[in-house]
Parts: sequence; structure tokens; C-alpha cells
Amino acid sequence: MEQMGGTRGLVYSTLPVVAFVVANSLGGLTVAVIAACTVAVAIGLERLMRKESLQPALGGVFGVAVAAGISWWTGSAKDYFLIGIWASLGGAVLFFASVLVRWPLVGVIWNSTTGKGTVWREDRRSRYFYDIATLTLTALFAARFGVQLYLYETDQVGSLGAAKIAMGYPLLALALLVAAWAVRASDKRLKAVGLHVDRTH
Repeated sequence: MEQMGGTRGLVYSTLPVVAFVVANSLGGLTVAVIAACTVAVAIGLERLMRKESLQPALGGVFGVAVAAGISWWTGSAKDYFLIGIWASLGGAVLFFASVLVRWPLVGVIWNSTTGKGTVWREDRRSRYFYDIATLTLTALFAARFGVQLYLYETDQVGSLGAAKIAMGYPLLALALLVAAWAVRASDKRLKAVGLHVDRTH
């Protein structure tokens, strides 16, 4: 939650999408592009004034600007969501492939960032826990891709916006609960078999 900016960050992430969809329905594509970018810049400035991390502020503005720019360039409102749709497919493929090669990404990411190395891979059950968490995220990304691609192909811009919000952080939070379970189950298992290594200090 801290990395996402807490509850405020979750709300902020939805505002440009809402602004784009509403403005597009009321005033057309140009108005929608201006509205989304204006909201994103306002959020970025507000975050900077609150002395929050610079990266989320700039990242949010950049992401909205790129999406809005693509939509404006193609002349199609639905293309605002195009990057997110294909990014979801890329995420699904990447996470699923990591399970196939026995390097489930949830385990790799967590243990590398906490300095625990690759000792978790020495135990099959521990790796199995991370397989479940990684496949959960795979399913999340695949669901996002499938639902949003269908809405994109059927030109349902308003529903695309709703799906992007509903299938964004709320579903990600649920998937991260599975990841948290995998981490705890793996640590407990490694301690039980004498493979636990703690380098977090």
C-alpha cells in the first residue's frame, strides 16, 4: 500500500480515467485528452506539494500523457486504454513463463528484494507456494487482457474505463494477499527443513 501511495494513491490512479471517460462522453476526444492530462498534472503537483516521492508523481503524469497522446494521434478514444491492454497480456505471458521455467516471479521478486537469495528454490514445496501466487497474478493479468480487449473491440469506451478501475488495484490487492500467504508459507517451510536464510538485516 505504501508503494501504491496508500488509499490516496489508489483514488488518484482512478481520477484521470474517470475524467477521460466523462469528458469524452460530454465533449469529445480533444476535451477528454485535455481533461485527463489536466487531472494528472494537478495530482502530480499536489503530491509534490505534500512532499511525496517524485517518482509516482512524474510516473502518473507520464503514463496518462502517453495514453492520451496515443488516443489523440489515432483519433479514437478507446486507444487511451491500448497500452494497458497489451501490458496486461505481457504480464500474463511473463508470469506464466516464469512458472514453466521453475523461477516463479513472485518468489524471485520477493526474495531478491529482501536479500534472501535463491535458497527457496531448493525446496519443492516452497517453490510450489510461489507457483500458486505467480499463477494468481497470471490469471489477473489474463483476465484484464481478455475483458478489456473485448470491450475495446466492441468500442465500449465507458465500460473500458469502468473495467480498468475495477480490475486495477482492487484485484491486485487480492492477488497480493495470495503472494503474502506464499511468502509466509515458504518462510515457515524453509525454517522447518533448515533452509531458512535471513539476510534482511
